[in-house]
Amino acid sequence: MTIEEKVTIQKNICPECNKKTNMINDDSRGELICGNCGLVIKEKIIDHGPEWRAFDPLERKKKTRVGPPPSYSIYDKGLSTEIDWHNKDIHGNKLSPKSQRRIYRMRKWQYRSRVHGSIARNLTQAMTELDRLTSQLDIPKGVKKTAAILYRKVINKRLIRGRSIDALIAASLYAACRLRKVPRTLDEISKYSRQNKKDIGRSFRLLIQKMSIHIPISNAKDYIPRFCADLKLSYQVQKKAADIIDMAINKSITSGKDPTGIAAAAIYIAAILKGERQSQREIADVAHVTEVTIRNRYKELVKKLKILLEV
Repeated sequence: MTIEEKVTIQKNICPECNKKTNMINDDSRGELICGNCGLVIKEKIIDHGPEWRAFDPLERKKKTRVGPPPSYSIYDKGLSTEIDWHNKDIHGNKLSPKSQRRIYRMRKWQYRSRVHGSIARNLTQAMTELDRLTSQLDIPKGVKKTAAILYRKVINKRLIRGRSIDALIAASLYAACRLRKVPRTLDEISKYSRQNKKDIGRSFRLLIQKMSIHIPISNAKDYIPRFCADLKLSYQVQKKAADIIDMAINKSITSGKDPTGIAAAAIYIAAILKGERQSQREIADVAHVTEVTIRNRYKELVKKLKILLEV
């Protein structure tokens, strides 16, 4: 593109027909189009409008707001004002001791005015714990949002009374991982939670029973990409392990068995077949199972899928 063409585009003049009278701004595609000759003058235009869509004036009026979108993972959905703890002015200069004391008092009373009532205090503690768990476990934002919505439903149904906040938020996170197909085992969540595996499992069963949530059964294939990434194995090993699991499912070998153990054994076999051998100890550390479990599942898969191993 020449300099003259760039200048004409900046002035919204069509470089093809040299006309400016009929410019069409297509927001849905992010393109600026000449209405005379049909030339796409600009593409990938940034949309500075809201992130939501409205299909009638009433819906647009209802959704209109200022500030960032509400977030369910913040106890007040992020709709209140917050005074940060940097103690610096707008220019980045440090505040004087007198101003720091005044800002400290303002910050304290502003926090007290936001957090009032038992539900607000409960949500403050729960969302702080959810932030910590998702950070430790490297959980995506979508799963975190689902866990926050589940916990808010728990509070609305008044199931929190007499029960541990940490156990219920960990159970909500485990349920969200299962619902969103981002597998995390109870052992992994209990490792970073302040509650043990037994309490989290009990809270998870309560969640399913009282909330009538349909949790899909864990599939061993869901664990393959994460385990292979941690072991730094190639895509060929990952694909072979998934094929082994598919054949095992077709022959009903996986019924009633821990999916993480099946996934670990399939990866062990696939790594041998593809020449990227890994020890059972290394796979066991990543999959959070014992070497005995991998050995038992490995022997069973080798025996039942003998044809596959001879390829």
